Amino acid sequence: MTGRSVIDCAADEFARGCFGTAGYDDTSGLPQGALLASLGCGNPVAVAELRAGQSVLDLGSGGGIDVLLAARRVGPYGTAYGLDASPDMIELARRNAADVDNVAFLHGTIEDIPLPAHAVDAVISNCVVNLSDDKAAVLGEAFRVLRPGGRLTISDMVTDENVDPAAVQRLGCDAGTLALSDYRKLLRTSGFVNQAITLTVDHGGGVHSAIVHATKPAIGPGLEIRPMRDGDAGQVLAIYQKGLDTGQAGVETTAPSWEGFTESRLPYLRYVAVDTETNDLVGWVAASAASNQPAHAGVIEHSVYVHPRHQAHGIGRALLAAFITASEDAGIWTIQSSIFPDNARSLSLHQALGFRMVGARERIGRFHGSWRDVIMMERRSRTVGS
Repeated sequence: MTGRSVIDCAADEFARGCFGTAGYDDTSGLPQGALLASLGCGNPVAVAELRAGQSVLDLGSGGGIDVLLAARRVGPYGTAYGLDASPDMIELARRNAADVDNVAFLHGTIEDIPLPAHAVDAVISNCVVNLSDDKAAVLGEAFRVLRPGGRLTISDMVTDENVDPAAVQRLGCDAGTLALSDYRKLLRTSGFVNQAITLTVDHGGGVHSAIVHATKPAIGPGLEIRPMRDGDAGQVLAIYQKGLDTGQAGVETTAPSWEGFTESRLPYLRYVAVDTETNDLVGWVAASAASNQPAHAGVIEHSVYVHPRHQAHGIGRALLAAFITASEDAGIWTIQSSIFPDNARSLSLHQALGFRMVGARERIGRFHGSWRDVIMMERRSRTVGS
């Protein structure tokens, strides 16, 4: 929000009761200063599924109304953080929360959150992300500070694909309100899965208030699942080679170049599992198109590899579970895989996550002079194309 005032919508919209405290069911007991400073377009705390003992961060906390509501939900053993770029707002929020022990207000921008990685269980925001000039940075930072399995819940303004520019200007939200498809793409690029954008109020002209939900992929302690980057090339290919060396991961004997790897796989639906202490990769998963035919756009093939030193720790399962959820977010309806019959671990993993055997292919290729067969596995989406 660098250089912008936090004014979400025009005064006449507030007068009509579309924004501010009109979005809250119960504001009893809240300081009048927090209520008067509320400029939101929803009530993210009501749907954020906060639980006692958790920590939560409110991006663009203003006078502190959502932080105070969140503090009630997480209780005395939880913490509610508020972040705002305005020193005046931080001062106001601290006055409003003077009698509340489990809150902390931080001065900074939502594009550069002054918290360490994996600091909170939930990130919320109320009609502030649309004001940022760099929404990719905002969502990337939200992903960074969330713990694995953490939740993002944002009240925000969104638009249809063919929005009326006059409607956006009338609401005073012309700082860069995103179309629904662009919002989903940014969430995916940032690493979030299990996306859901629910339109709550139609303001006319293709502009809506909405609740945006997403989660950071879950995985065991000391690990993180995030999108694959070009800087991961060396470690990704090294793990690939170690998998091929086992004789259970494919009929190839040598991993491709990075250029060959990227050309044969989709530019999205690529994830790595990372040791957060050493920053070493311990596994990866990626998708390839099953066909170039437009009718098969929702059918993909996938590969999942875990470093031999880190197998039997649930990493493959966590990677594949995140991949499945992300594929459904992207509209994929069928995931295919080919597995050697004697690779019992991989067969069991895929069956546990909803894959079924649909056939076999004999003598698919030669590996060190021997013909190999494969079992064809397939998983149909439960939410797409049913």
